[in-house]
Amino acid sequence: MQTFKTIISISVLGGLLALPLVSTADAASKKDFKVAWSIYVGWMPWGYAADHGIVKKWADKYGINIELTQFNDYVESMNQYTAGAYDAVTLTNMDGLSIPAAGGVDTTAVIVGDFSNGNDAVILKDKKDLTEIKGQNINLVEFSVSHYLLARALETIGSSERDVKVVNTSDADMVAAYQTPEVSAVVTWNPLVSTILQNSSANKVFDSSKVPGEIIDLMVAHTDVLKDNPDFGKALAGIWYDTMKVMTAESAEGKTAREAMGKASGTDLAGFEAQMAATKLFDKPQDALAFTASPDLPKTMDRVRHFLFDKGLLGNGASSADAIGIAFPDGAVRGDASNVKFRFTTDYMAEAAKGML
Repeated sequence: MQTFKTIISISVLGGLLALPLVSTADAASKKDFKVAWSIYVGWMPWGYAADHGIVKKWADKYGINIELTQFNDYVESMNQYTAGAYDAVTLTNMDGLSIPAAGGVDTTAVIVGDFSNGNDAVILKDKKDLTEIKGQNINLVEFSVSHYLLARALETIGSSERDVKVVNTSDADMVAAYQTPEVSAVVTWNPLVSTILQNSSANKVFDSSKVPGEIIDLMVAHTDVLKDNPDFGKALAGIWYDTMKVMTAESAEGKTAREAMGKASGTDLAGFEAQMAATKLFDKPQDALAFTASPDLPKTMDRVRHFLFDKGLLGNGASSADAIGIAFPDGAVRGDASNVKFRFTTDYMAEAAKGML
């Protein structure tokens, strides 16, 4: 999805889960909060908000302090959140389930910010049809959203991973790997997709717009921190929707904001706006509410949890995809209701929609 949006391999995951988790039982009422975020088109608003006083505005409103820290390593940001060093972090729905939740850290999605709508893609070299993927070596970041997208792409042609061979390749090496004669197929995310597609041999045969709403980008927080400090969740919602108004404005201010976010993410205005076009951004709380309350979300999370279980990524000793409970806004739970560790709520987005923040 973006340069740092990877999910750690089993060996690294094992090390992560072995980290001593900082207890949040003493979260209680507090004033100082730490938020981790990393580079991606849908998360750049957080950095912009910190740089332009929007974070301070909303923190001041609720009498709290919020410190945002940018991580150049997405995995490390989740590592630190899972260990309890941060109160909130930006991550995908899949990573939220497989890393903090699988590590026993009860996590709540405060903001459903966007979903990938073309930013992730399957690319074939000198072949133009997805059915020609059979028998190919597929270079991708193993156990990442790219791996998930490959599985979904194969499903659409009545195929499976048995018909291809996955070659684990670092996102940092993906563009260079494509240039080599032995690499004939890759699955990756923007801005890598755009770079690879500049090659005349490269053909995009499947992308995330074919599975809309399945690769979701979130701002999540420790559930007990939110319970004891609801103003923190309200401030995060205020920051997001305030920044959305600026980011999406068809004005000089909006253009300047998008240009700043593009520069901060290593591209220019045109490049950033191209990535925005391949992203379903929930800039209005009403749209985020409808998406989060939709019956489609539990169906998506069903696909995700079964994929993760099949790959052994739901934690040590998980005997089925039901090992971890996932709670939805209507109170329904998929998986073990006595072990709910991942939650979707509409509480804070609803207050934003009602103008009650």
